[in-house]
Amino acid sequence: MKILITGSKGQLAQALQTSLAGEGTVLALGHNAMNLADPEQIRQQIGLLRPDLIVNAAAYTAVDLAQEQAELAYAVNATGPRVLAEEAARLGVPLIHYSTDYVFDGRKPQPYSEDDVPHPLSVYGASKLAGEQAIAAVGGEHLILRTSWVYSLQGRNFLLTMQRLLQQRDSLTVVSDEIGAPTWAGTIARATAQLINARRKGHGEFNGLYNLTASGETSWYGFARSIAGHLRQQDRLCAEIEPIASKNYPTAAERPLNSRLDCSRLQRDWDIRLPHWEAALQECLAQTRCCQPEQPLPATQSV
Repeated sequence: MKILITGSKGQLAQALQTSLAGEGTVLALGHNAMNLADPEQIRQQIGLLRPDLIVNAAAYTAVDLAQEQAELAYAVNATGPRVLAEEAARLGVPLIHYSTDYVFDGRKPQPYSEDDVPHPLSVYGASKLAGEQAIAAVGGEHLILRTSWVYSLQGRNFLLTMQRLLQQRDSLTVVSDEIGAPTWAGTIARATAQLINARRKGHGEFNGLYNLTASGETSWYGFARSIAGHLRQQDRLCAEIEPIASKNYPTAAERPLNSRLDCSRLQRDWDIRLPHWEAALQECLAQTRCCQPEQPLPATQSV
């Protein structure tokens, strides 16, 4: 099987390249080879490569900057995925696409299910929702996986930012009233491999939308405290962490207070059991004993 992965330099795409290596020949394309804001380039590359499966791990993820760059955000997060879905349908192959908890406004007191009506608060969230809708409208075989708070040891993300700041500063404030599930890119990639393997074994076709996050829940403050605990064990922690309300930490784009996603449908339909976020974090951190440098990535190519 020939698997095409977009956004090759992004944290999720890098994890996917490892996890999917045993599923077939992996073709990972970066921004220069496949820019999701360029429909014609997408069509040309897919026509040339003729993959058996397309995995779209590219996205515009600069949440605050998207408020100013709405046209680019929609081009990458909505138009690009629609073209991928059209080309996948033309070849008769499935498309796997990743979306976000930011399609919701966070006002529901319980975790969100796939049946809840989205109501994004930001341009980023709205553009990702438009991408979901565009893929579904094409009608080909597809799987949309909504996830949240993605981190890894590559790229730019909350984990690496906290590791750096907790070693550089004396004190740090972190938002404590936004609740969700930090999800390691490795968790998402492994679950994706399980889904592909199950389909190949005849479990069924990809058809629709599923939530995919680590189990459990915490706040950004709780996530930061877990990262600090790891640094403390290595005698590398400098900063004291204090909680702060989101209203006291204004950002250009409003974030949902509740980012929890109910993943029971994924377990029921595909027998995918996701690890607790703390266990996944410990596994991620065990892969290195030193803080990885943050790499500047194009906002259009990281997830």
